[in-house]
Amino acid sequence: MAVRKARYTAAHDQRATEVEGEIRELVRSEVGVNPLPEPENESELVASTINSVLRGVTATSLQEIDQLITELEASRDMLQSEAARVQREILQYSTLSQAALESTKIITKSLTQLKKVPDAPNWSY
Repeated sequence: MAVRKARYTAAHDQRATEVEGEIRELVRSEVGVNPLPEPENESELVASTINSVLRGVTATSLQEIDQLITELEASRDMLQSEAARVQREILQYSTLSQAALESTKIITKSLTQLKKVPDAPNWSY
């Protein structure tokens, strides 16, 4: 979990740095092209720039969330599969134990009856 958090933090920091660089480039290019923009255009430019940056940041976050959801769903499927396997193993063990118990009872009963027969050979060593 710590590794995944570290990867997430590193990726997030890297994306933040990239967005920062994009903002700087955008500001530099806009200042160079239009050093004194009209007040109406400046508002629209700022709004457009903020929308662009927010779309980039939210897209990355949404992708990371989607990836985490996919990983969690895969983990859930694996856990459900393992739970079913363990239940099958327990059922097989229970069936085997019951069969061994029944076999032991039959053998014990046969040996008890064998001792009661007067003409039975003595197997004592």
